[in-house]
Amino acid sequence: MSHFRFLTAGESHGKGLVAVVEGVPAGIPITEDLIAADLSRRQGGYGRGKRQQIEQDRAEIISGVRHGLSIGSPIALSMPNRDHENANWRVRMATEPVDEEVERVTLLRPGHADLAGTQKYGFDDVRPILERSSARETAARVAVGAIARALAAQLGIEVRSHTIAIGSVRATVPERIDWAAVDASPVRVADRAVEQAMVDEVDRTKEALDTVGGVFEVRASGLPFGLGSHVHWDRKLDGRLGQAILSINAVKAVEVGDGIAGASLPGSEVQDVILPVDAWERRPWERATNRAGGLEGGMTNGEDVVVRGFIKPISTVPRRLPTADLLTGEETTSFYERSDVAVVPAAGVIGEAMVAIVLADAILEKFGGDHVDEIRRNCAAFMATVGPSERPRSMGGRAE
Repeated sequence: MSHFRFLTAGESHGKGLVAVVEGVPAGIPITEDLIAADLSRRQGGYGRGKRQQIEQDRAEIISGVRHGLSIGSPIALSMPNRDHENANWRVRMATEPVDEEVERVTLLRPGHADLAGTQKYGFDDVRPILERSSARETAARVAVGAIARALAAQLGIEVRSHTIAIGSVRATVPERIDWAAVDASPVRVADRAVEQAMVDEVDRTKEALDTVGGVFEVRASGLPFGLGSHVHWDRKLDGRLGQAILSINAVKAVEVGDGIAGASLPGSEVQDVILPVDAWERRPWERATNRAGGLEGGMTNGEDVVVRGFIKPISTVPRRLPTADLLTGEETTSFYERSDVAVVPAAGVIGEAMVAIVLADAILEKFGGDHVDEIRRNCAAFMATVGPSERPRSMGGRAE
């Protein structure tokens, strides 16, 4: 059984980011331009900070791809940090010992990894913690997600995202989403009626020297039945997706389908009715609704997978917050270097990457092969079995 696995390394202002991806079958079309398209989408979105004006993210493929196709060996990616050359970062983030004294960061930011990280690793300086815990690391994940997306696309699976809310402004999601219009929107929203209100919300927050959170939604369509499993807790796909979304910086809650609204409704109003064969239009076993978000019993049920991430306002707040000093414990105000105001539009792109990564792993688990042609054959053979079938009267013993 194959697995899609990856590791990232690198710090926000270090020399760069790297990623190693294992488990990609041979024959997947992968180019640096393909990866760059998603990296560019991650850098966009209204409310991003000045860092995005410095970096022009592009991943160099070091190994695992030949002539535009994966070859089955680990894929290595390298992404330099342009900002490493600025503002003395070569000294502050040097990997070799330095002669000059480097100023320590000791003003703890509430809500960030600063305090927990320094206590865990025994540092008297927040810098080693904030550099790795920075959302800059998600650029490497988006690069990996582009590879996972390329694998999923071989089975006709598409992964997209849009903004549900920024602060108190919430979108009404149309029945059919114009995905090109979403990517053209400065806040990546499908409801044009609230686009300007979301922009205004970000502007008000910026003027107040504050940050604002919100909600993004990721949708995966074209999924086969049976990705994931009901038999063990760690193989349930909704659990795996939940962990992936919660791993994104500042995400503090996750929802699958209408999980939150459904918790207060009677069961008869929550379950997705299975339509009879004469009502099927697109595929076997269609549903009247998709409140379950495409997942039942930890497995895909043929409907779109729908996952939402809830982002708290990011912790690096321009308005200095009351806090304590790491060295003395005395009262002070929080550290501020620079930050975004709103990250919800960009977080949706990161969410796409994480969902694609989980789905790529589940695809290999179910249909795994060493070449993409083998995976497609395995999937097609399985899907040919999906649909009504005559069954023996007793499923547990001999047919009579």
